[in-house]
Amino acid sequence: MPLSASFVLRVPYGATDQMGVVYYANYLNWFEMGRTEFCRKYGMPYVNWEEKGVFMPVVEVRCRYKHPARYDDLIRIDSYLKEVKPYSLSFEFKVYRDSDDMFLAEGFTKHGFCDKRGKLLKKPKPFYDKLICLLQQ
Repeated sequence: MPLSASFVLRVPYGATDQMGVVYYANYLNWFEMGRTEFCRKYGMPYVNWEEKGVFMPVVEVRCRYKHPARYDDLIRIDSYLKEVKPYSLSFEFKVYRDSDDMFLAEGFTKHGFCDKRGKLLKKPKPFYDKLICLLQQ
C-alpha cells in the first residue's frame, strides 16, 4: 500500500472562473497543500526541511483534469509519495469530490533537493533516510 496523506477543503468562490468552475492553476496549489500534509503526517513538516537548509523546488508538474470542481464543493486531495532518488522526490495526487467520490483530477510533481542558493543536494539528512525507510515499510 503506497504512503499517502489526505485532506479535505471547500472550494472558495475566489478559486473559480466566471462559469463557477475551479480555475485550472488552483489544482497546483492544492498539490502543494497535499505535499505539506504528507510531510507533516510522516513527522517531517516542511518548515523543518527549510530550517535544516533543504528546499524542494518543483522541477516538473503534470495535471490531468477529468471532471470540474465547482464553487462550494468539498474536495479531497490524496497525496502519495511516488519515488525518492538521491537528488529528487516525486509525488502523485488524486482529487475527488468528497460528497460522491467523483474522480476530478490527477497529477504529479517532481522536486529537486537543493540549498537556499539552488545548489543541488544529494541525499539530504535526515530527510532522505526517513523517506527511504518509509518507502520500505
